[in-house]
Amino acid sequence: MAATMKQKNFLENFLQNEQFYINVMSYVIIAMGILVNFILHKIPAPYGRYNDGSTKWGFQIDGKVGWILQELPALLVPFVCLLIQYKNLPFTKYLANYVLLALFMCHYVQRCVIFPLLIRGGKPSPFVTVFMAFIYCMMNGYIQGRTLTKYADFPPEEVYSPRFMAGCFFFLCGMLINLHSDHLLRNLRKPGETGYKIPRGGMFEYVSGANFFGEIVEWMGFAIACWNLPALSFFIFTFCNLVPRGIAHHKSYLKKFENYPKNRKAVIPFLC
Repeated sequence: MAATMKQKNFLENFLQNEQFYINVMSYVIIAMGILVNFILHKIPAPYGRYNDGSTKWGFQIDGKVGWILQELPALLVPFVCLLIQYKNLPFTKYLANYVLLALFMCHYVQRCVIFPLLIRGGKPSPFVTVFMAFIYCMMNGYIQGRTLTKYADFPPEEVYSPRFMAGCFFFLCGMLINLHSDHLLRNLRKPGETGYKIPRGGMFEYVSGANFFGEIVEWMGFAIACWNLPALSFFIFTFCNLVPRGIAHHKSYLKKFENYPKNRKAVIPFLC
């Protein structure tokens, strides 16, 4: 009985100060991003081409299954948040909230459902990377979902503001770049072929990590449209996580192919 009362009091205290805790978690995600950026510049994350199949990072999980599991919280948690708050969110008054939530969930429908089903072959993923990504997606899904369904108070005319429209425009451009780049990567090899090839076309003419660049632009646009701390933390973490990955890919291509285009940058066109 006493334990039940403590749990009830903890929950009530948490909900009363939820926005404070969301801000704390946002700062934690920013700190995680900075730490991850430092580590990944030294050691590439051990999945995909950098997974040597050893068990030092935990047992291996099928690549498709691992991808679905790690991304799933970012899709389900905001949906649950919406179900909880739906009656308090009339569509006409909270149109901006619905638009932003739709953009977020649309991305994760693609990443959690469509993308893994389109993977051809692919290496397994070690448990550690899947588990860490799962925890991150749980945290991020929660802070984005609760912010957009309860705490973000946009005026009805927000959807017509230049900042909001610019943010949505960048998001959609980034998503198109990401989808097109993934399509080009999936079709690099003909049936039966193995090994890596030089990606060409689209943003790959400018950067080695065109898919990473697209995702960075997506969440930059999302942060601009939301204009709040949780969305900013998401963008910072994405940038810190994907830039080292793109640089590692770029170095790998340069090492593997003597004829690799020398004018390409790693992740950000014309810069790095």
